[in-house]
Amino acid sequence: MSDAISSSGSKPDTEPTLSDNDVQAIDDLRVAHSKLKTELARVIVGQQAVIDQLVICLFARRHALLMGVPGLAKTLLVSKLAETLSLHFSRIQFTPDLMPMDITGTDILQDNAEGRREFHFVKGPVFANIVLADEINRAPPKTQAAMLEAMQEQRVTVVGKTYELPSPFMVLATQNPVEQEGTYPLPEAQLDRFMSLIELDYPNEAEEIQIAKSTTGGDLPELAHLLTGEKILEHQALVRRVPVPDHIYTYAARLVRKTRPQGESAPSWLPPLVSWGAGPRAVQNLILGAKSRAALLGSYMVRLEDVQEVAAAVLTHRIITTFAAQAEGIAAKDIVKRLIEESNES
Repeated sequence: MSDAISSSGSKPDTEPTLSDNDVQAIDDLRVAHSKLKTELARVIVGQQAVIDQLVICLFARRHALLMGVPGLAKTLLVSKLAETLSLHFSRIQFTPDLMPMDITGTDILQDNAEGRREFHFVKGPVFANIVLADEINRAPPKTQAAMLEAMQEQRVTVVGKTYELPSPFMVLATQNPVEQEGTYPLPEAQLDRFMSLIELDYPNEAEEIQIAKSTTGGDLPELAHLLTGEKILEHQALVRRVPVPDHIYTYAARLVRKTRPQGESAPSWLPPLVSWGAGPRAVQNLILGAKSRAALLGSYMVRLEDVQEVAAAVLTHRIITTFAAQAEGIAAKDIVKRLIEESNES
């Protein structure tokens, strides 16, 4: 799943170009994206920015971490997204007693047609196109690792046998920021496997009234199936072919390098606030996220604003703040916001 980059950080020698068919495909993707948002709005009130970030991750062929308090319709949003895309959806509720085999599946002993006993593999809930890993920080590290291995490799290994997971494949993990007692927060190295941290906030008053009206009556409407798995795979390949100008690669790399307090690129105010910055995977995800956003908006080339719009979601969970920053109430997203603002001024 991870893309190779050269040790010098330069872009590949063969920059993708768009054919006439690709141009038409981007136009089709823009229309499909607009229809998707309209369809989801029939069920999901507000959360437009969240939906945009989810779709960007999907077409970038990456995974996302959802952060929000209970009751913000995270499960409903993800399940309805899968419904509109004609994808198989699976939800895994992570608990302290959840074992790796509860996720991946296991071999069970069964009688075959001849009456002899043999092992048959029973697939776990990870065998789906969109997997919601609910409250992933409630499961012990061994179970978290099984989930993250499936994310990285898109396959699972059970009793020495390897099983491929379906394509497209996307994991959306949630963490509850309220109840932290008895939880196992994901280590920073594991957080780096997620392209984006998508934060869900409370709805405004008008949205909250609309939520109450729409959810206390009859059943929610069934949504139209706008895409298929095969079409999504084609769009994911198309996103990879969106051209990126040289100065965008340079901008993304320099922005990430500024997050590292030990580096020469870091501004003077950053080292007291940051103990660890983002790694090379952040540059990859900035470019992929920008490509995906550009294609979804119908643009035939990545622009600077595409990188800036995905930067907060891509960088925030990759920056570890110091105790001094926490004492002053300065969060990682505040640091990312300031870095972007300063990069605009320079």
